[in-house]
Amino acid sequence: MSIYVVNLGIEQGTDFQQTFDLTATNGQPLNLENYSGLSQMRKYAGSRNAYDFTVTFTDRASGQIKLSITDTITKRIKPGRYIYDIQLTDSNDEKLRVCEGQVLVRESATKG
Repeated sequence: MSIYVVNLGIEQGTDFQQTFDLTATNGQPLNLENYSGLSQMRKYAGSRNAYDFTVTFTDRASGQIKLSITDTITKRIKPGRYIYDIQLTDSNDEKLRVCEGQVLVRESATKG
């Protein structure tokens, strides 16, 4: 399977969510039964500071997942460019990276 490259934009201090429809190399939806997911955002790959996305499987049979992060977390993130990826782990503990990209966190003019 190829790794999808999708860049994200997050407004500081707001809730964020993004849905992904994953497909296998044959063009069919990737069956996500028996997978768990993990996704983090960091300034650079070796950074100790990470912000965790919540990974939700919205339709496992159709290969659909959703990343989300709350306003409580995004208001603590300094504006700038970050990187992220999504890693899935199957029931045999085999890991599969399915998506990666940059995240642009933009500062909000409205506070409160």
